Amino acid sequence: MRIFLAGASGAIGRHIVGQLVARGHEVVGTTRSAGRTDALRALGAEPAVVDALDPDSVAEAVAKAEPEVVVHQLTALSGPTNFRNVRRMVADTNRLRTEATDHLLAAARAVGVRRFVAQSNAMWMERTGGPVADESARIEPDPPSDTAAAVAALRHLEAAVTGIGWAEGIALRYGGFYGPGTDLSTAPNAVLAQRIRQRRFPIVGGGAGVWSLVHVTDAASATVAAVERGRPGIYHVADDDPAPVREWLPELARALGAGPPRRLPAWLVRLLAGESVVDMMTRARGISSEKAKRDLGWTLRFPSWRTGFVDGLG
Repeated sequence: MRIFLAGASGAIGRHIVGQLVARGHEVVGTTRSAGRTDALRALGAEPAVVDALDPDSVAEAVAKAEPEVVVHQLTALSGPTNFRNVRRMVADTNRLRTEATDHLLAAARAVGVRRFVAQSNAMWMERTGGPVADESARIEPDPPSDTAAAVAALRHLEAAVTGIGWAEGIALRYGGFYGPGTDLSTAPNAVLAQRIRQRRFPIVGGGAGVWSLVHVTDAASATVAAVERGRPGIYHVADDDPAPVREWLPELARALGAGPPRRLPAWLVRLLAGESVVDMMTRARGISSEKAKRDLGWTLRFPSWRTGFVDGLG
């Protein structure tokens, strides 16, 4: 198939390009930076420099590509983690999940795309109903005020994509990425890994929040499966081992050669970083990916972070 991949130069985008090309698909991959076009070309993609927040730029690029499938992997979640930059990255990502989603959908409809696959995430599953959620669970309807805009953007993306009637709309709720090219890897510029080595990524309160993680190559292979044979709706994409923060974070620190994570009381973190951080570290729910494995024939190289941290951080 001919596939238009928005966000092809991102953490997961590069892996998706490689896997799609290996399976014989033609990929037009977008980037915001002309300096990344050679890297995309080396992966086998036809690069396109696109401003995803400009509807004319998006429409022109999609029309030129004439794809059968559009894959939306646009985020702005990379770079230094100082407070000001994090706020900017989140605000930019919110726009990519709202405005850019709408631009891509309009452009896809204009050229008769038959399938649209988009990145959502599973960090804000509704905080009731047990430690692990399947696809019937909602995005949290009443999130902390300091993350309300980000959660609303996720909700907009999922509703817009799965609600289209002119094509097959698929939203993928990914667990937390780790592995090569992500912020949780052995690369010297991996931001979250640096914080863990510096013991600046603490266990908050009792660390009871359950997180689902996924190796980035497994997340990419699930995306390829959705491109090739997904049905309209939502799929969860994570490994088979959801676990509380107090369990997986010390193991990740050990794998990175770091000291054990510090423990901080929830009230202090609430003052320093806000309610949303406390919520994610103490109340988050994991996800089940049984639907993706059953319906997409998806298999994981790393079914658990326990082996992935040892063999797959890369």
